[in-house]
Amino acid sequence: MRQYLDAGFNRISIGMQSAVPHVLATLDRTHIPANVAKAVEMARDAGFSSVSVDLIYGTPGESLEDWRTSIELALSLGVDHISAYALIVESGTKLAAQIKRGDISMPNDDLMADMYLLVNQLCNQAGLQWYELSNWSRPGHECRHNVAYWENKNWWGLGPGAHSHIDGKRFWNLKHPTTYKAKLFGGESPILDSEILTEEQMRDESIMLAIRMREGIDISSLTPTQLERIESYRESGHISMVDKHLQLSPQGRLIADRIVRELVI
Repeated sequence: MRQYLDAGFNRISIGMQSAVPHVLATLDRTHIPANVAKAVEMARDAGFSSVSVDLIYGTPGESLEDWRTSIELALSLGVDHISAYALIVESGTKLAAQIKRGDISMPNDDLMADMYLLVNQLCNQAGLQWYELSNWSRPGHECRHNVAYWENKNWWGLGPGAHSHIDGKRFWNLKHPTTYKAKLFGGESPILDSEILTEEQMRDESIMLAIRMREGIDISSLTPTQLERIESYRESGHISMVDKHLQLSPQGRLIADRIVRELVI
C-alpha cells in the first residue's frame, strides 16, 4: 500500500460487497467480512487519507436487515466514501444459472427501493452526503474518477475489457486477459472496437449523466418541451428546482431512468 502511495495514488476502494456470510456465498465471494476492517486499518496505517468501500444490494435471499447490517458495519469502519450498487446479474455466471433454474429469485422492486433509501438515510446520518446516484462521501472525499465519468470528461481505461473516452470517441479493449496479453506482447493494439459519438448522442448522454449528480441538470440546457414533459415529476416531488438546476429527490432517484427517458425521447 505504501508503494501505491509513493507512485501517486491517493485513494483506495475496498470491495466489501456485504458483511453477511450467506449473501457473500450467493455472490460467490470468498473473503471473510472481518478482513475488510483489517484492510481499512492497513490502508490508514500506510497513509491513505481517503478510503472507500463498495457495497452491493439486492442479492437473492438478502433481507432489508441483512443490508442494514452491511451498511452499519461499513460506516463503523470510519471510511470516507461508500459506493452502493444494485446487483446486476451477468449472463453466463453461476448466479445467472441459479436464477434461470429457479433455485433462487431476485428481490422485488419494493425491497430494492427500501434498500436504496436505507443506505441513503444511514449515510446521511453518518455525515456522508450523496453526490452521485450510487455514491456518498464526506466533504472533499468525492471520487474525482467517478465525477469525470458523470461530467463526460476524457478518461483512459487500462487493462482487459477497459473502456476509454477521448474527445467524443469511445473505445474498449479485448475482454479476455490471455488475448489482451497476446496482443500487447505482439506489439499490437488491444483495442477491440470504437465508436464516434454523434451530437445527438452527446446531448442525450449529458442529460443522462448530469441527472445522476447532486447538482442536477442546468435548465438552460433543456428545451421548453423537455421541461413540460417532466413538470409532473416536479409536482409529485420527484424533482426539485435549486439554483436553476433540476435535482432528484431520494424518491426521484429511484426512478431516474424513467425521468431520463422522458427527457431524451
